[in-house]
Amino acid sequence: MKTTRCRLEGIRILTPEVHADARGHFLEAYHQARYRAAGVETDFVQDSYSHSRRGVLRGLHFTRHRPQAQLLTVVRGHIFDVVVDLRRGSPTFGQWHGEELRDDGVRQIYMPHGFAHGFCVLSESADLHYKVSALYTPDDNFGLRWDDPRVAIRWPLAAPQVSERDRQFPLLEALDALD
Repeated sequence: MKTTRCRLEGIRILTPEVHADARGHFLEAYHQARYRAAGVETDFVQDSYSHSRRGVLRGLHFTRHRPQAQLLTVVRGHIFDVVVDLRRGSPTFGQWHGEELRDDGVRQIYMPHGFAHGFCVLSESADLHYKVSALYTPDDNFGLRWDDPRVAIRWPLAAPQVSERDRQFPLLEALDALD
């Protein structure tokens, strides 16, 4: 497995070994010992699945009180995936990293706690699989506005379809008020 670190400390782009032939392909989407060797020392407790259509933008979501790391894989389709550093005191606080992920040429993204996450769908539809380190709790589900001018994410869609809830998330400067 190939591991790439990005400038946001803790974020890893993982490229598992894919065994392909004329019939299709096979890969191990998660193998605890290999992932630990790659710096992913998280104990995962829940798997989640997301399906979205072209033009949908989801996020930017995060937890505040129950730390949750995530390992994301695109099972079908093509997305632009984004993480934003929300760790106060981090030298990259408020900065973002974007990565195109797709079902051909499988790559995964690992996000420790302390990052907001979102994505937009570039293919007809996309199916995502998440491994998470803490159970989902609705009262600890927060967000950052996807179009925050201070963060200045360069989304590849001019007019994405965003839920009303995601449109109402606060800007980065207002997140302290959530505590």
